[in-house]
Formats: sequence, C-alpha cells, structure tokens
Amino acid sequence: MSEAWLDRVSWNRDGLVPVIAQDEASGRVLMFAWMNREALAHTARTGEAVYWSRSRNRLWHKGEESGHVQKVREIRLDCDQDVILLKVEQVGGIACHTGRQDCFFERLDGGRWVVTEPVIKDPAEIYKK
Repeated sequence: MSEAWLDRVSWNRDGLVPVIAQDEASGRVLMFAWMNREALAHTARTGEAVYWSRSRNRLWHKGEESGHVQKVREIRLDCDQDVILLKVEQVGGIACHTGRQDCFFERLDGGRWVVTEPVIKDPAEIYKK
C-alpha cells in the first residue's frame, strides 16, 4: 500500500500528531497519545495501535508490556487534518496504565479532582518488570 495518505496529515513541528483512542462499541474515549509518521504507518499496516512515546523517546506498541493491545477498527482524520481518531477494540478492557478502563478517571468537582472510575486490575499485577 502506498503511504502517500500520510502526507495529508498536518504534523506538528516535532513531527507528531495528537491521537484519541475511542472504544468502537461504546464510544467512550479511552486515552490520548501521540504518533509520528512511522507509528501511524505501522498502525495502519498491522491493525494494532502503535504510538510515539515522548517519555521513552521511541515507538510504543500499546499493550507491549500489559497485553492490553488496541485492535484498530477505523482510523479517522479530523477536518483540519491535525488530529487522528482511532476507533479500537480495547483488549482486556483496560486502556490506562493505572489499571482503569480509560485514562480520564478524574472529574473536576467543586474545585477539586475526584476519582470517578475504579481500578480494574492492580498495575503491580499488570506490569511485573
């Protein structure tokens, strides 16, 4: 497959594009991450989410340590061509490294952050390294 489609993406000055991962079935936003050109091409090629980890400074195959991979069902580009939406099947039902279903588990309530989602699995059990 030609990768000319990647030229339509408006990469930022660091060569990255923001990515939202959304559960295909429920519509729930699972997480936010970044991709570079190589990560997006690899994601499209393999059907599993691969991101650019700014903290690791390398490609990061979602679930490489936890087993909680994201099977990509659709890749969408927004109207300004500067945000990617992945519609995914979240394997294991856990997208967050904290052991929760998604990364957006705190809600602002009366001037303070309140945790609204339970831990499904203790991260110490997920990440045994």
